[in-house]
Amino acid sequence: MPKTAPKRLYLIPVLSKAIDILELLQRANRPQSLESIHEQTSISKTTVYRILKTLVHRRYLAQTQDGLYRVVSRPRKIRFGFGSESSEMPFSVDVTKSLKAAAASAGVDLLVLDNRYSAAAALENADEFVRQRVDLVIEFQIDEHVAPMIADRVHGAGIPLIAVDIPHPHATYFGVDNYRVGFEAGEFLAQHAKAAWGGKVKWVLGLGIDEAGPLVQSRITGAFAGVRSKLLQIRDAAFISLNGEGLRDQSYRLVREFLRKHPGDRGILIAAATDTSALGALKAIRELRRENHVAIVGQDCIDEALEEMKVPGTPLVGSVSHEASSYGPQLIHIGLALLNGQTIPPYNYVDHKLITANSLRRRARAAR
Repeated sequence: MPKTAPKRLYLIPVLSKAIDILELLQRANRPQSLESIHEQTSISKTTVYRILKTLVHRRYLAQTQDGLYRVVSRPRKIRFGFGSESSEMPFSVDVTKSLKAAAASAGVDLLVLDNRYSAAAALENADEFVRQRVDLVIEFQIDEHVAPMIADRVHGAGIPLIAVDIPHPHATYFGVDNYRVGFEAGEFLAQHAKAAWGGKVKWVLGLGIDEAGPLVQSRITGAFAGVRSKLLQIRDAAFISLNGEGLRDQSYRLVREFLRKHPGDRGILIAAATDTSALGALKAIRELRRENHVAIVGQDCIDEALEEMKVPGTPLVGSVSHEASSYGPQLIHIGLALLNGQTIPPYNYVDHKLITANSLRRRARAAR
């Protein structure tokens, strides 16, 4: 009679060790030290330490003031509330995607509400976070005027607050260094003007977001300073700020109107606070056939902008990447650190890098 092969056991060794530690603490019915757990289980001290820290993070265990570990009777997942800027803004969508993935990886429950690029919606969502008693709020909304009201409601409920890209009172800031990303965009615009037009620049337009307040507006302040640092001869009157609101249609209308008022002018640089604004400006430029007279640098490196920069002769010559995919892991890390009582700097900046049309086209050619 043929022998039957033994069934394979689909076990996860480290999970078995974690259960052993939990069962040990349940039997002991009193707090235990790391050293005691290590001795009783014969599991390596490094593994015991990592399992204990994971179980504390997931709230299956608690750590006493003297460093001992005890079982928590009814563990509850940490819950963060995230007010996303808008489900219709590509950069916001990318940040939300990154945050959802990071929350799932860290075992954090995430309540996402859409601020819809609206101050009123952001206020309603803040009230909902308070009603649902989330452990921490991450706020990504565009209007500086409601930031104090949102912060007051969240802070008044005793809930820690992280503000994304736009500062809020009582909040830990996370986002780009707005002045620096603007300055680097301006420097590149000036370098492009030197290479393409011999440095002859008639106008420098800044498509900003007035509603977002001075910190986000410093993207335009920085861009103007970056242009000035390379092209000293440009007169002050050539620098013009327009409120593109970070939106495509508004930026399209403003740039179309400006170009129509200056039909013969060449050498126009545009620094846009967002790629969405930059793409609106691009539409106006193409409509009026001014591609050879204008150069644009945006912010965010959204997919549509990256694809546009691969087009030969495009006026969209660059964009500064805010590395949206890195927002989620860093926001979760800061949020958990705040809940654990750790000291976090008031301003936390994400890495950024300038992406140019030339570099994208070179990369595309090399990939063929």
